[in-house]
Amino acid sequence: MAHKYKEEAVIIHQEEICPGVYSMWMHADKIALEAKAGQFIGIYCQDGSRLLPRPVSICEIDKDDLAVRIVYRVAGKGTDEFSHMRTGMPLNIIGPLGNGYPQKSKKAFLIGGGIGIPPLLQLAKDLDCDKQMILGYQNSDTFLSSEFSEYGSVFVATEDGSVGTKGNVLDVIKKQELTADIIYACGPLPMLKALKTYALEQGIECWISLEERMACGVGACLGCVCRSVHKDEHTHVNNKRICTEGPVFVAEEVDI
Repeated sequence: MAHKYKEEAVIIHQEEICPGVYSMWMHADKIALEAKAGQFIGIYCQDGSRLLPRPVSICEIDKDDLAVRIVYRVAGKGTDEFSHMRTGMPLNIIGPLGNGYPQKSKKAFLIGGGIGIPPLLQLAKDLDCDKQMILGYQNSDTFLSSEFSEYGSVFVATEDGSVGTKGNVLDVIKKQELTADIIYACGPLPMLKALKTYALEQGIECWISLEERMACGVGACLGCVCRSVHKDEHTHVNNKRICTEGPVFVAEEVDI
């Protein structure tokens, strides 16, 4: 099992890449050295009234410069605090947390929805296989799509039809008649449920990240428990803590 570290990171650069969505690079020596695609970090607020760290997925890892990138949406007081931080400011973080994606040499779909898209960018860089990235957005704020295009074919779905295919990620697969041998996915729960069903019908291996359902991110609050096919080896019940046993699971393992 990988070590996890609590360290003081230093912000390298932060910018708003579309309304309410921020990209932040930070120096994090130990975490950057050990992190892998699909894992996340916990970020502590400076406001002492918010004790538990906010879990945020890792978007990119620079092992040469010992830096990690996060891309997050402002969704509450914690992430709003982070959005006002600037270059050179310290940030207390813990990580790398979670298990990450298994990397296999199969023709792959990388499927992301909304703020579930960022953790797939490092995976796109790491996978040595034929990759098709299918990214779902609400509208024309298609953050990161151009960066994904450096690593393979990108297909975009938007709910309002302003860019790409009107509809969802499965509409793209059907309209473009795309095929793959493995699915890596992260996004809202309805999308993951639909992909699990699709993968079972097509006989495709499918790995999903349930990061949307995490709370504290370190196993303290038990707010991210999901039902599983197999019993937990510690509690002997059919439950998994997403932040510790996940957030990535083979789709057949979890009841969503």
